[in-house]
Amino acid sequence: MNAGLWFTQLTAWQVMAVGLAFFGALYLLGGWGMTALTRMLARRQVGKVLDTRALQPDQLPREWRQSAMSVLLFGTGMVVPWGLLQLGWAQLAPTASAARVAAEIVVLMVWNDVHFWLNHRLLHAKALVRFHGDHHRSYVTTPWSTYSFHPLEALMLGNIILLPMLVHDFYFWSLAAVPVLSLVLNVIGHSNYDFFPRVSDTHPLAASRRHHLHHARSRGNYGFALAFMDQLMRTQLQAPAPRSTGSTGSSGSSGSAKTPEGRR
Repeated sequence: MNAGLWFTQLTAWQVMAVGLAFFGALYLLGGWGMTALTRMLARRQVGKVLDTRALQPDQLPREWRQSAMSVLLFGTGMVVPWGLLQLGWAQLAPTASAARVAAEIVVLMVWNDVHFWLNHRLLHAKALVRFHGDHHRSYVTTPWSTYSFHPLEALMLGNIILLPMLVHDFYFWSLAAVPVLSLVLNVIGHSNYDFFPRVSDTHPLAASRRHHLHHARSRGNYGFALAFMDQLMRTQLQAPAPRSTGSTGSSGSSGSAKTPEGRR
């Protein structure tokens, strides 16, 4: 059966169940996979850890709790694009060539960077920064930091495909690729690992370095996987981030480190 047709024929409850299984599996595979990869590369001295400080004692349990809520919201939230299709406000292309699918994915991923920059910048505004503080409590990031944020942030970042669906009839697999690629790139960004130390800070392969610098300095580097939005909006950070300040989690934190505004 055509995947798009199968999706539209599900009930709302089935859509939410599929969504929970989908995003839960993505998060677990991404977290475990990136953790194993960075450990293996570190043993072989390929690339380098960006920040060698120890994690806060409660960091991983907190990241898992917050991520579970994000998975719940992302998974059940699949009922929204499903609802757009049921109402006839959006349509899925019944077939598509490989070239069309590739082009749609490229457009969606560029939009993903624009969408992320806009929402991320809003989350650093005075009215919303207190909600984004949950994510910035992980001053040394881990792959499990990827979905570790406040429910409001999850709602803001999780609606990437809705606007594109209203203006173009995408193929089902083009849309399905977005959360997969987004998770992969997001896990890389939070890996606390510089995979390609020799490339420039604006290089697409330096995404983890750019996002590490954002967590260290907070103001600036609001982009996602690419640097073009920060370059265009002049929010690119230049100063080096701290890489090693001691062997305990408390050595790099302070009372003001709970929120992004306190980590300027």
